[in-house]
Amino acid sequence: MDLMELGQRIQQARRDRDLTLQALAGRAQVSVSMLSSVERGGKAPTILVLARIADGLGMPLTALLAAEQSRVIVRRAAEQDVVDEPGGWRRVILTPVVPGVNFEWIRVTLPPHCDAGEYPGWAPGSHEFLAVEAGTLRFTLGGQPHDLAAGDSVYFTPDSPHRYQNPAEMPCTYYVAALIMRPRPPRG
Repeated sequence: MDLMELGQRIQQARRDRDLTLQALAGRAQVSVSMLSSVERGGKAPTILVLARIADGLGMPLTALLAAEQSRVIVRRAAEQDVVDEPGGWRRVILTPVVPGVNFEWIRVTLPPHCDAGEYPGWAPGSHEFLAVEAGTLRFTLGGQPHDLAAGDSVYFTPDSPHRYQNPAEMPCTYYVAALIMRPRPPRG
């Protein structure tokens, strides 16, 4: 996704409607700073944020993204979302944002003895693949633990609670590829 082009398209649509940045942010229910970053091409918006912006502009999301239709979308390393979680673990979302495609490929690093917590289930019809690159991972699905070592992988349907833990003395790095049918509820 060309973030500069998308940002310019949003800004032009806002100006065509005689809306200030603040007015569109209010209508779209996004922060002014987020909208400004998106318009400047400095931030890759999620599909939810793009849908809110399109709603705020009074246009279909598909019209906002029409010129963005492409068979190749590159996400540079510098554009990847890096999330440092409490407890010292890190998630890096490797995949580009593709409108209408609920797929993510994520690299996770858990420090020794780290428990990333329990995640609620996704909607039925969702799929996840997990592959351990280094270390040991205890993956628990529906209360059933599975210990995985470097090189091991697993497929599962994530429609029940699941948990990721590193029980070892060494860091663990693993990858998750997820095809999600709809957003899961927020973590409690």
